[in-house]
Amino acid sequence: MPAAPNRRAVAVILLVPLIVTLSLWAFSWPAARIAPRDLPVGVAGPAPAADQLQQAFEQREGAFEIHRYADAAAAREAIGDRVVYGAVVVTGKGPQLLTASAASPVVAQLLTEAVKGAAPAGAAVPVTDVVAAPKADPRGAALGASILPLALAGVAAGAMITLMGLRGSRAALTLVGAAGLVGVAATAIAHSWLGVITGDWWTEAGAIGLTVLAIGSAVAGLAALLGTKGIGLGALLMVLLGNSFSGVTSAPELLPEPVGAIGQWLPPGAGGSLLRSVAFFDGAAASGAALVLAAWAVLGLAAVLTGGHRRKPNTEEAVAPGHAREPALTS
Repeated sequence: MPAAPNRRAVAVILLVPLIVTLSLWAFSWPAARIAPRDLPVGVAGPAPAADQLQQAFEQREGAFEIHRYADAAAAREAIGDRVVYGAVVVTGKGPQLLTASAASPVVAQLLTEAVKGAAPAGAAVPVTDVVAAPKADPRGAALGASILPLALAGVAAGAMITLMGLRGSRAALTLVGAAGLVGVAATAIAHSWLGVITGDWWTEAGAIGLTVLAIGSAVAGLAALLGTKGIGLGALLMVLLGNSFSGVTSAPELLPEPVGAIGQWLPPGAGGSLLRSVAFFDGAAASGAALVLAAWAVLGLAAVLTGGHRRKPNTEEAVAPGHAREPALTS
């Protein structure tokens, strides 16, 4: 049996278990270690009672990042601005919990269980959902499931442009056009049909399109610089790491450190945060995620343009030294 097929068979035998192991690590490990880590939470109310409540949160060292507010109105404003995920307000009748299931249904449930568990036996804790998730997607399952298709769309766009031989400005314009159409089509499904996002239609389409453009540009840019192996590297970065580290199904602050922070610097995580901001919070806290996506898009398109120019074949006919062209015969 020839040596080359033997080597290819061994490569398959070793690579498949390696890919499965990496996939299980990337997807299962963060999900199995979900817990609050510096989770921003507000405490509002008079100083003596609010101080006791803050101390109760701080007993879980490293779990919560406490923000103090004077009253319930200030806490509501902070939740709407995406500064905190929720807040506990001290009132004369006892604590009241403010949540935002649109920011993260998982965090809203976690805070509800924590506050009710700490309350005296039999005491009722009123819960107000300040920014509620849409009725069509109360658990955020549809929004969480949307990031993987967007990542796959971006990878597919970058790979197809590379494999079809598009270069330079033509490749860049094709990426922009494909991302824009994905944004329109995805918003038509998620907003107009399913009703799982409820913000401004065109702003949501722009957020989705920018996410796909950032991913597609990164993949195409890596391919322009590294060749076709750049497609595999881009897919590994965007799908295996970017999607699993995005925190869109829970919250970045619930993932193991530094996974949550890394995920927000990758396009799938930044895209999920941006879409959540424009869909439910009128664009609050959207600038950071938009800048991350724009940076990936600009760097990727720059690599596509420079890589395409560098790889552009020379159309002039090469003439070997010492062999001058024969002049045309004249009569």
